[in-house]
Order: sequence, then C-alpha cells, then structure tokens
Amino acid sequence: MTLTDDGEAAEDWTGQKFSCQDCLHQKLREGGRCVLGRICVRDKRTRRIDNFFAKNPEYAGDYIDHLYFEVRALAAKYANPFQVARLMKDPEAEVRAVAALKLPLARVRDMRNDKSSAVRQACALRLEGADLVALAGDDEEPVRLAVARRLDPTLLPMLLDDSSPAVRREVAARIPVNRLYPLLKDDDALVRRAAAERAAPDSLAMLAKDPDLRLRYVVADRAPREVAIRLVNDPDEEVARRARERRDEA
Repeated sequence: MTLTDDGEAAEDWTGQKFSCQDCLHQKLREGGRCVLGRICVRDKRTRRIDNFFAKNPEYAGDYIDHLYFEVRALAAKYANPFQVARLMKDPEAEVRAVAALKLPLARVRDMRNDKSSAVRQACALRLEGADLVALAGDDEEPVRLAVARRLDPTLLPMLLDDSSPAVRREVAARIPVNRLYPLLKDDDALVRRAAAERAAPDSLAMLAKDPDLRLRYVVADRAPREVAIRLVNDPDEEVARRARERRDEA
C-alpha cells in the first residue's frame, strides 16, 4: 500500500487503494510533475487531479473520456477545443458547463438551450449580442443574473421587472442613470438602495420616508440639502446625525 504525505492510503474515485508502482506516469513522477497526495490524476480529490493537469496540460486530452466525471471536467479545462468538442453531449452537466466555457462561440451557441441551468449560465458568460439577449428570459435566476452582469447597459430595461431581486439589484447597478426611476420604487429594499446610490440626487426626495433606514441614510447623505434636513429628527441616530451634518454645512 502506498501512503500520501499525510499518512493516508491513496484512494481513487471508486474508493480503491492504489499504488504508484503501476502508474502510467512514472517519468512524470521522476521529474516531480506527479506526486502522490499532491499532484495525482488517479486520486479521488479534485484538487490533486487539477494539480496534475495544471502541471501536465499536454495529457489532458488523454482523459477527456475518463469514467469519472470530475476527471473529464478538469481535463476539459486544459485540453484543446478540438478535444473538448465531444463533451458538448456529456451526460454530466458539470462537464458540459466546462465545455461551454472553452469552446468557440459558434459551438457555445448550440448549447444555450441545454436542459441544465449550470450549462446555460456558462453560455451566458460567453455569448454576445442577440444570443445573450435570448437568455434574458431564462427560467432560472443564476442564468438571468449572468445575463444582467454582461448585457449592454442600454438593454437592461428589459430586466426591470425581473422576478428576482438579485437580478434587479444588478440592473440597478448597471442601467443608465436616467432609467433608474422605476427601481427607486421597487418592493425590495436592497434594490431601492442600489438605485438610490446611483440616482440623480434630486430624485431622492421620494425616499425620505422609506421604512428602511438604509434608504433614509442615502437620502440624508446624497439628496439636496433641503431634502436631507427633513431627517434631522429621524428615529435612527445615524440617519439623524448625517442629516444634521448636512444642515450645518456652510
């Protein structure tokens, strides 16, 4: 039995013990590019498998068809696009997602309707223009969030009414300032705050009585002075303090 540096028996992805003696990569081992317990493609731990491919990317293509999906996914990170192409139909979503991050855009376009949201999210991180817009109506929040982070800001109004507060917060952070008004009235306080932090100061008066103290603080801090001083007696001391500072400004 071969032990790792941690004194553990080396195990592969099936839970079987293994030895370096029958390893295919003896020459790599001699050169320090394959080290039991640290840099090993046969190990069950993904970090050690990834370390192997990072040190030996030229071998990644040899493992594209490995039985263990983690090995295929990690090999795909380092293999060339021609080798990765056959993973577009891999049974594991994690493997297909890595393929979507590596393949040419023409191939990624063919994957944007994948049944897995993880794969569609990966596509959203790569696609551009109309192909990216097509994913704005995806059923899954992570996909739409990826779209919101990459879509041209002038196209973000299409997501103003998105059902996800996280998506609307991203919209508030990137949409042109002159399109922020609807988000100042959003039901979600964090969306309103993200909008208020970018909105024109003279549009903030509507938030002076917001139930969320974070919004009232933004008003005290950013709104025109005549609006900010309305909050000098705010029940929250920090909001009231900032309003008094604005009142006493020269």
